[in-house]
Amino acid sequence: MITRKRLAAGACGALLAALAAGLLPSPALADDGDSAEGAPKESPKVELVLDVSGSMRARDIDGQSRMAAAKQAFNEVLDATPEEVRLGIRTLGANYAGEDKKRGCEDTRQLYPVGKLDRTEAKAAVATLAPTGFTPVGPALLGAAKDLEGGNATRRIVLITDGEDTCGPLDPCVVAREIAAKGTHLVIDTLGLVPNAKIRQQLTCIAEATGGTYTAVQHKEQLSKRVKQLVDRAADPVVNPVATKGGASCTDAPKLTAGLYTDRAKFGEHRWYQVQVKPGQELRASVSIGADRAVNNDYGLLVRASTLSGREIVRGQEAGDGRTDVISSGLRYPKADVDAEKGQEPPAETVCLQVSSSFSAPPSVKTEPGMPVELSLDLVDSPEQASDVASFGLGHGWWLLGVMVLVGLVAGLLYGWLSRWRFAVWRTN
Repeated sequence: MITRKRLAAGACGALLAALAAGLLPSPALADDGDSAEGAPKESPKVELVLDVSGSMRARDIDGQSRMAAAKQAFNEVLDATPEEVRLGIRTLGANYAGEDKKRGCEDTRQLYPVGKLDRTEAKAAVATLAPTGFTPVGPALLGAAKDLEGGNATRRIVLITDGEDTCGPLDPCVVAREIAAKGTHLVIDTLGLVPNAKIRQQLTCIAEATGGTYTAVQHKEQLSKRVKQLVDRAADPVVNPVATKGGASCTDAPKLTAGLYTDRAKFGEHRWYQVQVKPGQELRASVSIGADRAVNNDYGLLVRASTLSGREIVRGQEAGDGRTDVISSGLRYPKADVDAEKGQEPPAETVCLQVSSSFSAPPSVKTEPGMPVELSLDLVDSPEQASDVASFGLGHGWWLLGVMVLVGLVAGLLYGWLSRWRFAVWRTN
């Protein structure tokens, strides 16, 4: 899913969603220059994680039990699943009916393996489920992440539950952050069957940590429709971000090309990246940071382009006050074309991109891992007559500053002339 307001995201989708307008990134390349182009595209993977705890017996969804509504929704989703999607099903709280919390919190298993879907077999497996035990959401998410390991396919977990995790101290929100921090680009979407503020807070936190979405559902049709949407979304072509790690300075920053990247940044940390910009190209950069945990009011984001010597070229910044899922900012830097000698290519300029944020959080909030950062880079042909004068080194405000100075000068002269004229008329009369 590196909140576009979302968690875009969501965003997240995830996170992520909230990039600056006009950026259409090319496929991302890893730092070693290897390209995924030409490789056969892997089928997307989706695992549906269903809560089968005792509370699913409650009959408050269109006159049916929550379990019956979920089974019906699953059957409809299985019928509509695209052929290219490899789908699996995992349960939590489906097998142990005793009172031993330790055993109950280990009660999660894969009901149907992730792979080519046999609709009849999957429906038969779902039909055997009956509400039973605890609600080990955290262990279920860890199990689902393991089920989806391997390859570079799009991965998505869809969690359907009617309650919050009952197996602390393993906080499912922390589990989701750890999954996101691994850089596996696994998105978790959550659906809550009970309109409870505490449940909503936990499920929202899980989703936002990975760039997913949270949805409250209270009707069978709504549940079925939403799960179908999420499964279909996994089948849609997407640009897979490349995990990277920004440097503490420009000299040790990773060298990036056009593409989409994810990183993690601690509160108040500066992250640096390098981009090579050739004459005649325009660099377009956009950065989004997802607030995947409670943060204090008053925060800001700065993305700054400079030369290797430290001279600022251009900057983009954004500030906010209040609750947000994602904050984004971006910049553009057109590099003028030059006439190179015949047979020689003009050298590229190394542009240092600095990403800084001013988030802070209450003492009770964990700062590890850092907040998700999504960086989008694109290199396009520079306009022939660029109105953007960022190359002067004073950013987008140069012309505005000049206009303001000129207007102020004219206004001052005019005001002084009128004052002298009024004084002369007063003396004459």
